[in-house]
Amino acid sequence: MNSVKNTFSIKDLENLSGIKAHTIRIWEKRYNVLEPMRTDTNIRFYDLLALQKLLNITLLHDYGYKISKISKMPQEKIPELVREIVNVKNAKNHALSSFKLAMMNFDQNLFFKTYNTLLSEKSFREVFFEVFIPLMEEIGLLWQAETITPAHEHFISYLIKLKLLVNTEKIQIQAPTKQDRIFVLYLPMNEIHELGIMYVNYEILSSGYKTIYLGESVPIDSLKDLKKYFNNITYVCYMTVEPDKTEINNYIQELKDKIVDESSELWLMGRMIEHLDQKHLNNKTISFKSIDELVNYL
Repeated sequence: MNSVKNTFSIKDLENLSGIKAHTIRIWEKRYNVLEPMRTDTNIRFYDLLALQKLLNITLLHDYGYKISKISKMPQEKIPELVREIVNVKNAKNHALSSFKLAMMNFDQNLFFKTYNTLLSEKSFREVFFEVFIPLMEEIGLLWQAETITPAHEHFISYLIKLKLLVNTEKIQIQAPTKQDRIFVLYLPMNEIHELGIMYVNYEILSSGYKTIYLGESVPIDSLKDLKKYFNNITYVCYMTVEPDKTEINNYIQELKDKIVDESSELWLMGRMIEHLDQKHLNNKTISFKSIDELVNYL
């Protein structure tokens, strides 16, 4: 069975391009920029070529080209013009479109080609902040809207993880330059969204600290065990969907009781901290609203 999603509704096109379905219909009717196929019951659907064309048209439109002018261009001119724009202007929007196309078609070659093009002009940090973070945020919304499946999300997340691991290894082979504390990074039980904490690990290593990366679903007792081997630990916990908002304050209190002391701190990150009772926060238990905020705090 072919798992590649190769047909799309007009709502899918809206979600992926950011162009409202109403506008897409106007562009079809008035300018004939897309030719939808139709089911036996006369419902519009589109293929990958149509999606790619719409993403290219969207980029041109964002850079000031009128849809009336785009509609008169020969078909082969549109991607050529997009390539010219990307060569002389910010490639972020084009890269986002390319990564989304790679995800929709499970095309790892397109992912690597797009990534390598970005890396020829940007640092890995710039690629992550400017492209990967917005991409993952958008993917979360696409998943909620049922435009993509969990398979799409896992596919693109795995490829980003590969790049994170490669860049982390380059730094990790160097000896730490700062000895005043050690960072322990982990995800709570049943939390599997690992990209954020992986990137935080990269940044802390880049700052010259030693890290111990434990990954997903770590029980509190395992965190406590590390105190037998290290002093001055800063625990970094990233909470995207776990613990549940009804349990998060009990969880933080347990962490404070078991691992926070005169020589240890607790840093909290992720979407779930919005449900955190502020009474838990002090000079030993700190929350960060973004990766950027934590990096600047280091």
